[in-house]
Amino acid sequence: MHHRPPGPRLPSLLRAALVRWRNQTSAGRRLSAALAVATAVVLLGSGTALAVPTLTTSTDGPMPLALASSMFSERGSQDTGATGPGGAVEPTAHGGAGSPPGSAGEESAAVGTTAADGATTSAATGATASVQAGDQGGDQALDQGGKALDQGGDEQGEPAAPAPNPNCTLRVPADPTSATGLATPYQLAATNRDDGPCREANADQAAFVEAAIVDPATGALSIYHPVVVDAGTSPAAAPVPVAVPAGAVVGVWFGFNGDVLTLGGPGAQSCVNGLPGSPFGQFAYCNAPAFFAAANDAIAAGKLTVPPLGTGRDGLPCPTSRDFVVVDQDQSDNLATVYRVVRGRIAQDTAAARLGNALTNGSDEALLARSIDPALGCTPFQAPDLTDGGALTSALALNELSAAGHQASPMALTPVNDPMTQVDGRTSTRKTDLYRAGVDQPPLPAGQDPATYCADMRDIASARLARDAALFKQAPSPDAESANLHQFLRTRLKGALVLLGCNQG
Repeated sequence: MHHRPPGPRLPSLLRAALVRWRNQTSAGRRLSAALAVATAVVLLGSGTALAVPTLTTSTDGPMPLALASSMFSERGSQDTGATGPGGAVEPTAHGGAGSPPGSAGEESAAVGTTAADGATTSAATGATASVQAGDQGGDQALDQGGKALDQGGDEQGEPAAPAPNPNCTLRVPADPTSATGLATPYQLAATNRDDGPCREANADQAAFVEAAIVDPATGALSIYHPVVVDAGTSPAAAPVPVAVPAGAVVGVWFGFNGDVLTLGGPGAQSCVNGLPGSPFGQFAYCNAPAFFAAANDAIAAGKLTVPPLGTGRDGLPCPTSRDFVVVDQDQSDNLATVYRVVRGRIAQDTAAARLGNALTNGSDEALLARSIDPALGCTPFQAPDLTDGGALTSALALNELSAAGHQASPMALTPVNDPMTQVDGRTSTRKTDLYRAGVDQPPLPAGQDPATYCADMRDIASARLARDAALFKQAPSPDAESANLHQFLRTRLKGALVLLGCNQG
């Protein structure tokens, strides 16, 4: 497994800034790629070399040049627990499945949380508590986290409060694509109890589930959001019952705000979570290829119509989840699902639960539908949300159907240098194809090689960000540390190029 190489200690002010960035994930957003960029600046300034494109060995056959990003992305492999079909890992004697301490995507760029950086970790933990406490005095917890940083524990190497356990296991109910399975709460627990508990109300550890249903007879699409609760508990409100039409095909997708989500329970064997011993990290799915096959058949038969993209206020086609202005180092991952924290317990996002605090998954899919599209005057592909009385909602499956049908060339397809598709930092055709199958993408060799993917991301994204600067500067950022959407997207682009190992000159 990979470990972050040793480097210089970060100055206190920078570590404090990194804590604030990390806490944006605690608020339900993904850790900003600014972490990787800021770290790169410090390392370069101190004379530490950065990773540059290197030739690595594929785990399952010769592959093109892989651009290493181990400086900023820890990857690991399962070293405990028994692995089942589809990459599902069964719980160990400790009450959880074996799991790597590595991370997936930009979340792995978090720095300044070692034991020596005690106050940094304490501040992050305090802020996490503040976000999740809701009605239970979170502001006080945030103040305590800030005081820990001010007391200088990071300079003196004092012991720190443990960071939230980033590796959790989600118990999948039996027959997860059935009406009963959809309405059965998923249960979250620590993969390894020795690493601390996992709490769904803690946004650094929260897992999310999203289902899409297609009726082949009519082509009708609908979305449902199964609820996730802590193991041994019940949701704040009974799950909304759902009816699945006879013959309908259901796909289920998972997102995670931590590092590595393992699937367990009776339904896990029917799901895909990467390769045995090497999970994707924050992404998994059940029956997704069958769902997309049925949806695409309905499209070909004229029963299902995916609406055109339309034209944005900038005069260009509205973007999709495979547009290089949208993708980052792990494209098409995570969900637009929203839960509600009601007095410390989790509820589906219904009108009755809206007084609770929103709990969201840091997601490319949500970023497109909720931030980029509105800024450009675009409308994402939506379908009725059966969880919320039929209100229209966006979803991963809808975004991917739209992208597959309408994204112009060059279309961004998940590359082999995506950290989620690698095995111990090495390229893997099998794992990349498994990931692609879950988001309706063709298998390799379709798509760009790593160098071309990097160049397209840099050039195409930069050009559109420059063209749309005025529009994006008027739009709010999904991250409170960025002044506006334009600044957020520029920072995210820079971080993604670093995390992909792209040579920026």
